Amino acid sequence: MAVSYKKLLHRMIEEDISNQDLMRMSNISANIITKLRTGQYISLEKVESICKVLHCTHDDILEFVAEDEK
Repeated sequence: MAVSYKKLLHRMIEEDISNQDLMRMSNISANIITKLRTGQYISLEKVESICKVLHCTHDDILEFVAEDEK
């Protein structure tokens, strides 16, 4: 299984949130942004931080997909 953050990236576009905005609001690093863009795992602590800022749950920003669907 792989993780996809496409839901988060679409939400950021819809709400006009830049990478810098997300970093500042949720106290995450540029390294985390890179991991989000490349579909790498991030800690649950970081997922929670992003969800708090966006007032959503993890289901709203990520999904698990089969490796061949990635």
